[in-house]
Amino acid sequence: MSEKTFVLNPVLKGKTDTERSDRAGLEEIKNLTAAIDLTVVAAESVLLSRLNAALYIGKGAAERIRDVIKENEITLAVVNTALSPIQQRNLEKLWQCKVIDRTALILEIFGERARTKEGVLQVELAHLSYQRSRLVRGWTHLERQRGGKGFLGGPGETQIELDRRVITDNIVKLKKELEEVKRTRHLHRKARQRVPFPVIALVGYTNAGKSTLFNRLTNANVFAKDMLFATLDPTMRQLKLPSGRQVILSDTVGFISDLPTELVAAFRATLEEVLEASLILHIRDISHPDTTAQKADVENVLKALGLSKQVDQGLIEVLNKSDLMDKQERSALQSAVSRQEKQVLISAVTGEGIPDLLALLEKSLAAGRLEINVNISVADGAALAYLYRVGEVLERHDADQICHVRVRLDPADAAKFQNNFPQVIYA
Repeated sequence: MSEKTFVLNPVLKGKTDTERSDRAGLEEIKNLTAAIDLTVVAAESVLLSRLNAALYIGKGAAERIRDVIKENEITLAVVNTALSPIQQRNLEKLWQCKVIDRTALILEIFGERARTKEGVLQVELAHLSYQRSRLVRGWTHLERQRGGKGFLGGPGETQIELDRRVITDNIVKLKKELEEVKRTRHLHRKARQRVPFPVIALVGYTNAGKSTLFNRLTNANVFAKDMLFATLDPTMRQLKLPSGRQVILSDTVGFISDLPTELVAAFRATLEEVLEASLILHIRDISHPDTTAQKADVENVLKALGLSKQVDQGLIEVLNKSDLMDKQERSALQSAVSRQEKQVLISAVTGEGIPDLLALLEKSLAAGRLEINVNISVADGAALAYLYRVGEVLERHDADQICHVRVRLDPADAAKFQNNFPQVIYA
């Protein structure tokens, strides 16, 4: 039986995000809690006029919640904010149950979902960075013997006695291992550059439907579920566009509001594919009431990763989950989207709008490519093969011993073609 859990969503008066509703914030933290199979027995939002240094929330509210926790025999409380070590300790003493904050909960989810060696290393690094911040600020008692990599262990589990020196040593070791992973990933990327397929990265708020879209486009079998952080480890597959052009599609971890700083740093290697991508598709759950606020969250994380220029120029927005909208809403949105150059309305579940998306990808990748006309001997198989492999052949006419080809190439590939095949005549 899963642990009985109380979920608290504190909202500071005057500091709320006007684009994000309190109800949606409560629903999100409840869904995050449920994502690791905890049973949410009670949940509520509490409006705060000011922060309480000792408890974060007011003493009256904390005592009222204590009664709810006792009455329902709750053993874990999740607080949807970043708590200081002293606030966490005081709430645990008052409520007589384990207390974890938003950062610890997200780390716990990531710890459960990581499958690849890189993912596991990154979770461990993020966890240790978080624990070091607890110790630096003086919380060394660890009186509840938290076991494993997570925060939900109880009495009887092996206690992890971590002091600053041990944590720092482990962090150094993990960073070295991650550097090796990063080096391997760099070699893989160099190999892909030799086979010049552009990379298209899918980014978006968690549960926006990235993996469902990834599976539909590539016929892959990536784990996709209506659940926050269903995807953690990066996945890449080849995709053939209608023109025949080959691209590489990259699925990435979902972003979330108030993403713990430990995770932004630790998962930088995972998101490196985004930094190198030819195109970035921002997948949005357009049916979600907080879709505008979610968009801002994703763009803020991308800017933190060094992608301010791409964000400012405008990402390609894939407005997903149109199947969850009523007919009138969908029709009005489709009309608005049709007037935008970098937006497309789709449903990854039903396939609606997928041809429009593929056409937009073709158009976006073609921008900046050179269109050339060449006459090639039919016997010159190598030159023809090169054009078909790296370019987009728009037209071909065979006459006698000569092939006339109209093709679109990236500037670098066009220069390489001219150097490698000087015998070709340009029409």
